[in-house]
Amino acid sequence: SAGTFGLATATQSPEFGNYAGPGHARQRVQQATWTSPITSRVLLDAGFGTHSSHYGGQEAPSNPNRARPLLVEQCAGAAPATAVPGACDHGIQNLTFGSQNWTSNQGFVLSSRASVSYVTGAHNMKFGYQGTYSRVNQSYFANDTQLTYRMNYGVPNQLTLNLRPFQTGQRTRNEALYAQEQWTRGRLTLQGALRFDHAWSYFPDQQIGPVRFMQETFQLPAQRGVEGYSDITPRGGAAYDVFGNGNTAVKVNVGKYLEAATNHTTYSLSNPAARVAGSAVLGGQPAVTRTWTDANRNYVPDCDLLATGASDRRAGGGDFCGPLSNANFGRPVFSGSFDPAILEGWGVRPSDWQVGVSVQQKLLEGVSMEIGYYRRWLQNFTVSDNLAVGPEDFDTFSITAPSDPRLPNGGGYVISGLYNVKQAKFGQTDSYATWSKNFGSETSMYNGMQLNVSARMRNGLTVQGGLNTGKTVTDNCEVQAALPEISPTNPYCHNDAGLVTRLTGLASYTVPKVDVLLSSTFRSHQRAP
Repeated sequence: SAGTFGLATATQSPEFGNYAGPGHARQRVQQATWTSPITSRVLLDAGFGTHSSHYGGQEAPSNPNRARPLLVEQCAGAAPATAVPGACDHGIQNLTFGSQNWTSNQGFVLSSRASVSYVTGAHNMKFGYQGTYSRVNQSYFANDTQLTYRMNYGVPNQLTLNLRPFQTGQRTRNEALYAQEQWTRGRLTLQGALRFDHAWSYFPDQQIGPVRFMQETFQLPAQRGVEGYSDITPRGGAAYDVFGNGNTAVKVNVGKYLEAATNHTTYSLSNPAARVAGSAVLGGQPAVTRTWTDANRNYVPDCDLLATGASDRRAGGGDFCGPLSNANFGRPVFSGSFDPAILEGWGVRPSDWQVGVSVQQKLLEGVSMEIGYYRRWLQNFTVSDNLAVGPEDFDTFSITAPSDPRLPNGGGYVISGLYNVKQAKFGQTDSYATWSKNFGSETSMYNGMQLNVSARMRNGLTVQGGLNTGKTVTDNCEVQAALPEISPTNPYCHNDAGLVTRLTGLASYTVPKVDVLLSSTFRSHQRAP
């Protein structure tokens, strides 16, 4: 085929998204496994697999809009007196159009495993190894101006500046050893497991610039990111046949689970390329912006875009551009750094604990019901502290919410606890990623109940249905009070969405004689309040 456009949405025009040319979006999976029963009780098992992919997109053929900036039309609020007639006749807020931004990425994952199992029926053991290696090379491209115009009713009001074209590479590895055992003695079945994990990340040689807004080359030599996370995680469970007849069972499980070791979160954000102002790395530094008053109304920012502070050329027929949102932009320096304590050590990898207690009861022949309580809480939170500012460098302000029936109590209430950095500190950025516990308590906890009913009929019909209700409560109020820069215009540091209920159902039936399986599923998710 000639190719297709991708990643366009209801607010993005086709020319903005990635272009998937012939053979571009490639996926390849390879697997090999080996098993060998040494005895009737001992089994050896090993395998490896690879997944390679070429995803993202490529430049559209001839790309007629490459010389144009990307445009974002807000169409927000009432039209100003200077509005361009017809600019918002399309009725779409935040419409993105005008030119193409695209990425071209190559990913590769190598996984390997090996294990030995000992099975007797009442007593089972397994010892094994698991390893993964993840590699990704990413290339980011944009229009030749390296600019995005934000407009409201056709009137420019902000510029976003970037450092594209921009290439980066990331590598993450994880090695694990584990042992697990299950033992049944009478009515009681016990399960236990212990796992050792070691994960780390590193980056190849990289370079930023020279481009329009980084006019000198910034060389980034190969280096480590996460130096090494080491963890021993336990998991266990028990099941007890209450009456010894197999009709009623009480189950308990508890376990610690680690954040996945992939080219995301701290594994990739510690990349030096992600710590440069204007970086294209996902989740890295925020986009760099500056206000723009198009005084001569020619839709060209006629001001000094290389200046860190404000540039006012209106007296000479030009425009006004405010100071950069990050004063480090365009300079071969880092806007962010990492506390070594969150990059290396035992038990410092982000993780969560889960506990569950349930009762399973036989109702009829082939019909059972299980009801349980489950609790999950996260730990090892991190936060980005801007060392260039303190709480005293912010002014507080309040706003009044509009009257709207969709808002709590119809709106009209005062929203306070909002912050605005003082002008003298605007654009000053020296982010330091560290433990949030250094500034106060941060929590995230889920509590919920689950009910499942399962029926297996003699005619081959299987029906399952369930209900899950629970809520997640998060709180970082102490941290946000100490670091107002992490959320200056969002005062809601304690979030309790209330109970959210989900219904699920499944039915399957195998048609006799022709041996055809028919199945259907049902899901109903309540939106969080």
